[in-house]
Amino acid sequence: MKAFRVEFTRGGRTESVHLVRAAAVAGRKRLLARGNVAEPVFLRSSAKPFQALAVVESGAVDAFSLMPEELALICGSHGGEELHVTWASSILAKAGLEPGYLRCGVHAPSSPKAQKALSASGQEPTALHNNCSGKHAGMLAAAKKLQAPLDAYLAPGHRLQRMNRANLARVCDVPVASIGLGVDGCSAPTFAVPLMAAARAASALATERGSLGRIREAMMAHPIMVGRPCAGVMAAAPGLVVAKAGAEGVYLAGFPESGVGVALKCDDGAARPLLHVLAAVARRLRLVPPAGLKALAALADPVLRNHAGLRVGEVLVK
Repeated sequence: MKAFRVEFTRGGRTESVHLVRAAAVAGRKRLLARGNVAEPVFLRSSAKPFQALAVVESGAVDAFSLMPEELALICGSHGGEELHVTWASSILAKAGLEPGYLRCGVHAPSSPKAQKALSASGQEPTALHNNCSGKHAGMLAAAKKLQAPLDAYLAPGHRLQRMNRANLARVCDVPVASIGLGVDGCSAPTFAVPLMAAARAASALATERGSLGRIREAMMAHPIMVGRPCAGVMAAAPGLVVAKAGAEGVYLAGFPESGVGVALKCDDGAARPLLHVLAAVARRLRLVPPAGLKALAALADPVLRNHAGLRVGEVLVK
């Protein structure tokens, strides 16, 4: 079937169109395929829960007494607010490391609230404000526990990155050699897999026990650490969905009660149609009870309103 077509209208006219590919599975059972789901896509930050596996399996989480909030932040793309910076600093401190070890780069906080607070303080952003600082702090903690080089923790051949690639291959059910490699915005390796394989990974995140179950529970218990829009999705339907977005229009969601994993990719890289498609897929496959569907639908309001609250258009998912 063709990809989902998401139309944003204004004044009765189509103003923009986004094509969103979608794959859904329950374990290895294919439930839905819209668009080309065999073409590899870079997972970007949607891979963070699976990169966090090495932090758990290396023994770093237990050795350094990391809290569930910290594990959730390792999986997150946070807004650079004070609590995010505090928890990222805590991960490093527990591992006996300084922020100077971070190689994620510096950017202003993505949260407007955090930007305002930082400006008012007269301080400049640091690597801790980077939305990926939790992931990098976790990687450094794992490298420390593995007694692997800290200055090269982002190199594709580093022991930690080989573990990340192997873990992703397992949850996606693809050969390690088939996974494409690129460099993410935070300088860490990023992985390309078929969208259907990404849906299998989301299904594993929703259902597996052990290390991945520990990660799932941390994310669902502390969605604010995972970042928006995932925090809103998980808070709207507590315990019913675990979700992680990635740059360039990628979204993964797992539904623990049904064991279904959903992977989405907007071909033009836009994020704004993704929750509308996720709500449509959840409704079509009956992935959550009616109350949960209602909560997800509320996040994907088909009515477009301006800043004054006036109805100006609609969102149509076809």
